[in-house]
Amino acid sequence: MPRIGFLEAGSRSVNQNFADAFRQGLRELGYTEGQNIRIEERWAEGRSERFPDLVADLLKLKVDVIVAAANLGAMAAKKATTTVPIVFVGVADPVGAGLVESLARPSGNVTGLSVAFEEGFAGKWVELLKEAVPRASRMAVLFDQASAAREPSLRDMETAAAALRVRLREISVREASEFDAAFATMARDGAGGLIVWTSPLTLRYRARIVQLAATRHLPAMYGFGEFARAGGLMAYGPSVREMFRRAATYVDRILKGSKPADLPVEQPTKFELVINLKTAKALGLTIPPSLLARADQIIQ
Repeated sequence: MPRIGFLEAGSRSVNQNFADAFRQGLRELGYTEGQNIRIEERWAEGRSERFPDLVADLLKLKVDVIVAAANLGAMAAKKATTTVPIVFVGVADPVGAGLVESLARPSGNVTGLSVAFEEGFAGKWVELLKEAVPRASRMAVLFDQASAAREPSLRDMETAAAALRVRLREISVREASEFDAAFATMARDGAGGLIVWTSPLTLRYRARIVQLAATRHLPAMYGFGEFARAGGLMAYGPSVREMFRRAATYVDRILKGSKPADLPVEQPTKFELVINLKTAKALGLTIPPSLLARADQIIQ
């Protein structure tokens, strides 16, 4: 019976729905856990330094495939093995990170699903937030200092901000204990809006970030719908659940004999705009009908 290692950057209590989506994808392909497939879950709990030990644990179990979330998880797996197939999920720049040689021909034992955005995509976060909050002339951008491939997105945001006459300030954090100070800085700067860069750290602590934004009455835009479903104002980006569901397709093809080197990296094609009207009301905002009409999900 094939055994799959599932390596997630966050915690089970927060991100179990991603593992559930992966299992859903497997079921759709005819797999039943415990009957014709086994899944070994390992959770880094937001601590990237745990990845090497977690990967080593999976390799001791002789897993047939490793599904690894985010850049650092995938890199730890790649460093540990050149033979066990690796399917990454949610990597921003797999070529730049050295995971694959190219998106079309990955080479080696690694392939997967990227969140590499097309040029200009990150600028849409600024545009959508400005549309929701026209008075915002200053916006903060919250980054995890460990985030890879953030510079192109920051340039896109700066270009969009300049066109809208919005001033951006980048604020970086290294760990969750720095969130309070980061939001205090935003308040001192008079930020009228916030854009949160998605990383294992911010995704794991999304409830805390959403709470701080609410406390500061700060309208915020996020890159994944999970943030808006947790109470954030708006989110625009690929569906994380869909990516984990799609990862099952890669696993299926590998188990049936395909080599990762022959499976092109998949880039996101479906993006969702999620708007939380309950949060908008709490912030005293009226979302324009033109923006609501474009939403894929509206949370009342």
